[in-house]
Amino acid sequence: MLLILLGVLILHLIILILLIVSTAVSAWSVGGQRSTDLWYNCMINNGGYHCKPASSEDWIQAVQALMILSLLFCFFSLIAFLYQLFKLVKGGRFFFTAIFQILASVFVMCAAIIYTVMSPDDASITQFGYAYVLAWVAFPLCLISGLIYIVLRKKE
Repeated sequence: MLLILLGVLILHLIILILLIVSTAVSAWSVGGQRSTDLWYNCMINNGGYHCKPASSEDWIQAVQALMILSLLFCFFSLIAFLYQLFKLVKGGRFFFTAIFQILASVFVMCAAIIYTVMSPDDASITQFGYAYVLAWVAFPLCLISGLIYIVLRKKE
């Protein structure tokens, strides 16, 4: 049982790292001399790296908010898991942790879908970057982790 709990904890930490990287890194869409993330649009010109803030359109602000919410819910889920690990009665389930983790997965999915649908249609110049892919990888892992928490019972 200790190995299962340790495995779930490691999975949770991996998911949290994936969410942090995908939210912070400037590689949601890349191409040629330009890279775009949730916060900045950057270009390389005249040998320098010049960044300007991301557009103030509603869809990018929704993606920003959803990614931050997914990060927060994943972090609160980790805190709830650690708290319940020591305070939960024997035989109890980690429902509170599971709910937060599943909500985090839903937020990541919604953010990635919005970004996919609303990102500029200039496919010949730009393509989706690794931060975008990490967000999509974090979604099923987060969902699986939440489902594991639902099934998991605390045993001595």
